[in-house]
Amino acid sequence: MVQGLDGPVQRICMVLPEQSRVVDLRAAEVLRQQSRGASREAALRYASVVFPESMSAAIALGQQFLDTAREAAHQYGDDVSLPFDGLQWAPACDPSIVRDGLTFVKHIRQFHERMKLTPAPALLQVPGYFKGSPWTVIGHEAEVPWPARCDKMDYELEIGWVIGRGAHDITPETARSHLFGVTIFNDFSARDLQANEFAIGMGPTKSKDFAYGIGPWITTIDEFPRLDNIRMSVRVNGETWGEGDSSELLWSIDELIAYVSLGDHVQPGDVIGSGTMGNGSALELGRSLNPGDVVELEVGGVGVLRNRLGQRQQGTWWPEPRKPFM
Repeated sequence: MVQGLDGPVQRICMVLPEQSRVVDLRAAEVLRQQSRGASREAALRYASVVFPESMSAAIALGQQFLDTAREAAHQYGDDVSLPFDGLQWAPACDPSIVRDGLTFVKHIRQFHERMKLTPAPALLQVPGYFKGSPWTVIGHEAEVPWPARCDKMDYELEIGWVIGRGAHDITPETARSHLFGVTIFNDFSARDLQANEFAIGMGPTKSKDFAYGIGPWITTIDEFPRLDNIRMSVRVNGETWGEGDSSELLWSIDELIAYVSLGDHVQPGDVIGSGTMGNGSALELGRSLNPGDVVELEVGGVGVLRNRLGQRQQGTWWPEPRKPFM
């Protein structure tokens, strides 16, 4: 976010983490176009198309987006860079819908043990995933709203697979070509609400649709020679609670993307959660979170997604139980 005349404005930036600064790509492209003879008004119009406020819309431009970003940053990045200090981070992407998988073997086993559930045989038949609300996506350093009637809050350490090209009825053999990059995905969970929702059998709703952390930024897929050895860790209030990597998958990322695309349309900028790494949630460790706790998820090659838990909501309406009808 940058400060505009009418308040904060979202900008797509190239992040230089080793220098603790970002390049405002729209501003850099305006300077580049002006150096080539464009008027300021025309340069602004062009730059706003290539670098709109929506990251998903930018990704949909394909290679033109990446090529222009590199050229603008190379030529004018130093003139329009901003330090990390004082920045307000928006979510790294604005997916059309949230999708979250279930692929890490160790987490599947430990989660079911803690919830006193027996893993369904269907887990071995198809890659499981659920759909969530895109309207509750939050970014790096954003406060996590504590949902109504929740006593047991949890984080979930995941990789966010960012889609670069639309996908429909694809196969695992071609799925990798549809990947744009990698981000961090925190599937915050209200565990006590989740137990009731499991009993209904229609998937999670209020136990999930209050906050999905995505950020701090996206690393393009070409930066990862392999996707099955990415280091992952989580810290709460500075203490390491879990460490691991992206191996030991029941279903590969290629299979997950292909399955999601069957009969459906995956859009550029959509984010598919990998599922939680083993020991990547407080539930698996028998630990719990409190309001004010700071959760940091770290993924090698990406960075750290940091969020503070807000205070418990009070006075929110909640439905009254109904009398049995069976």
